[in-house]
Amino acid sequence: MLDVGADIRADAEDFLQYATMGASYARDGLNVARPRVGLLNVGTEEHKGRAELKLAYDQIAAFADAGGYDFVGFVEGGDIPGNRCDVIVTDGFTGNIALKTGEGTAKLIADFMKEAFNATFLSRIAALLALTSLRRLQKRIDPRRVNGGVFLGLNGTVVKSHGSADATGVSAAIKLAFRLAQSGFQERLALRVASAGRAGQDAREEPQP
Repeated sequence: MLDVGADIRADAEDFLQYATMGASYARDGLNVARPRVGLLNVGTEEHKGRAELKLAYDQIAAFADAGGYDFVGFVEGGDIPGNRCDVIVTDGFTGNIALKTGEGTAKLIADFMKEAFNATFLSRIAALLALTSLRRLQKRIDPRRVNGGVFLGLNGTVVKSHGSADATGVSAAIKLAFRLAQSGFQERLALRVASAGRAGQDAREEPQP
């Protein structure tokens, strides 16, 4: 999901660049051959949303083939943890709130589970019986293993680790930065962003009916 806080405002051309950068990262950072891109909105209907979102909808859709992604249209907050798309485009204000809400919800669920399994003697036994499954779940949702926010659009590969990350988290961030640098991601991203910028400029200069 991008942006998640670097810039709280965004216009249609910014959204197009976010879609382009997100799709490029999904290909090289997440190994998704043909990323699915969604534009976050208050509803999935095409007539909903602010004027810049409607304009961004048209630009992102028009650039899909050249950008190497599939545009699924508007998505809602419930699609963020779902499987409808691989890349979600939004402004930094909305994206940061969504990110922090997700983090808080995950922590709340973990606290509820600990409380439930420690409630009685029988629940502690149940926790022991489910220990293998719980460890598998913990590993899958462990944020340390996917630590590192990538700053896209800079003249270099920059991965920001979480301030409270331990050795596992820092290692994951370094591995991600190495993989992106080794793949030539930065060069391909620059070419796609430049192409998206020209497409956005052309769309802005087209005479309106």
